[in-house]
Amino acid sequence: MTTATAPLSPETGRSELQESLFSWLKPQAETPAPEEKAAPPAEAPAEEKPAPDLSHTWVVAAEVEVTPKIAKIADHRGSFKAVEGQRVDALEVYCKGCRRPYDEVTGEDCEAKIDNRHLIGGDQSTRAKRKIPVPPANAKIIPGGRIQRRGVDAYVSGVSRPPR
Repeated sequence: MTTATAPLSPETGRSELQESLFSWLKPQAETPAPEEKAAPPAEAPAEEKPAPDLSHTWVVAAEVEVTPKIAKIADHRGSFKAVEGQRVDALEVYCKGCRRPYDEVTGEDCEAKIDNRHLIGGDQSTRAKRKIPVPPANAKIIPGGRIQRRGVDAYVSGVSRPPR
């Protein structure tokens, strides 16, 4: 039985695929020894990070009239091809990221690209816990037996089977 191997690089003794796997382990920039340091050129421009793109990604909720054949295809695939020159009625224009209407956020930065915690119900560490419902005053709580949800006993008792 033989195995296929990739050619190894003479410097590291690893293949190119292995090099790409371990490239994140290499230091970003090795600093030269103090005697080897050269003075930076006086006219070197300072490297500036490009500003992140905080613009909105606009989408349109549309209403398109189609034939029954295209409706069947759209229902099955989730998409369809429109006919050239077909008129499309726009129901709503909103940002795909922050899901806010066009007229409310035009000219502002997209809040989802800044911080999207408002889309997931706020800060997860400080959210209120679920409230346990209080039983009525005249109710009597009777503890039940332990339900076996795994194994053969669960199958036999019908936990994992639909009722007949």
